[in-house]
Amino acid sequence: KRRTLSADHALTRGRIKDARAWMSAALVYQYDTWSALKYVNDTTQVGETMSFLDGGLLHVTSNALGMMVSYDNFGDKLASWTPPRTERDGFWEKTGPGMGSDPGTLGFPSGLKKDVTVCKTGKCRYKTVQEAVNAAPDNNGVRKFVIKISEGVYEETVRVPFEKKNVVFIGDGVGKTVITGSLNARMPGMSTFKSATVGVMGDGFMARDITFQNEAGPEGHQAVAFRSDSDFSLLENCEFLGNQDTLYAHGLRQFYKKCRIQGNIDFIFGNSASVFQDCEILIAPRQVNPEKGEKNAVTAHGRIDPTQSTGFVFVNCLINGTEEYMKLYKANPKVHINFLGRPWKEFSRTVFIGSNMEALISPDGWSPWGGDFALETLYYGESKNTGLGSDRSRRVSWSSEIPEEHVHAYSVANFIQADEWALMSG
Repeated sequence: KRRTLSADHALTRGRIKDARAWMSAALVYQYDTWSALKYVNDTTQVGETMSFLDGGLLHVTSNALGMMVSYDNFGDKLASWTPPRTERDGFWEKTGPGMGSDPGTLGFPSGLKKDVTVCKTGKCRYKTVQEAVNAAPDNNGVRKFVIKISEGVYEETVRVPFEKKNVVFIGDGVGKTVITGSLNARMPGMSTFKSATVGVMGDGFMARDITFQNEAGPEGHQAVAFRSDSDFSLLENCEFLGNQDTLYAHGLRQFYKKCRIQGNIDFIFGNSASVFQDCEILIAPRQVNPEKGEKNAVTAHGRIDPTQSTGFVFVNCLINGTEEYMKLYKANPKVHINFLGRPWKEFSRTVFIGSNMEALISPDGWSPWGGDFALETLYYGESKNTGLGSDRSRRVSWSSEIPEEHVHAYSVANFIQADEWALMSG
């Protein structure tokens, strides 16, 4: 409800990109509610709620979002308004110029002063990260609340709720400041969503120089290290360690810069609009006996509707394996098969631009989810990538080479409007 109301207010102020982002998020939450109810006891109330969502609300939200897309691209020329189309249909939205960001202007803001400190030893007010988050003011406006997290391993589950806006975590460095947990979907009553070691809902969240980790291990199945529903979120020089479902970029606009993300099965997933720039993406062993081989997918994007302004964009990233995994791969490459992604939902969208793909990436590049599901509606694009895994001559037929004239559609400015909220001088 709050995202829908925000979209309405944004429209009245002419903020069409914000309105689309927030309505896209509303559709995510409505779908998640419907999906979760499938596993609830079969009562009349549950059945009626599911019918309301599937038979009405989801369609109304999709239609409203479709009209926003048409207005954004064609203004009040109603004759040009058409049913939703995507890149797969040859439709490219109106965009501004430029590709990528100027590293001198976009990124983690400089000159931030700490408000509180968390430490494991020594004198400080807070001994846990959650205590410091709880101390942040509600609905903080534009002022950032900076939490300095000193070196140490913090074994806790952290939640940054919706009302805690503009919370900033600053650590002492990757591998030095570590927030870790081991919740996983195999535990009774536990879901993938709730398994996150750190889960963020408040908009404007930022983090730097921290490791987020889930230690459940490969046998834990879905086990999230970091989950974000924070619009205008920025994480720079952070590390995300896990196995299956390491980074849950669930919704809204997110920017990951110079980060290291490690996992194996669908380890970057969700239905957000996220840009990963200058990141290191590493595949890790996933089994107790990993020498037997496996199939891994880096991404599983979950766009459920063609009107949603969501997708994953990787720019100037490295896709490789951990040192341990590469030893296994080189010993028997035929049994260790790795893909750039697979379609979690029908309109999955993921692109790689100017990235280095090492030899462990399969010549197919991309994997089906099952059968022919989503193969005619997804968009998987590549442009000017390098490395032995980047050769497109044997790619699956349902992936695409991004037309040169449209590559700029995936810049941080065009795709997530980061030039408006991720200025280093901010």
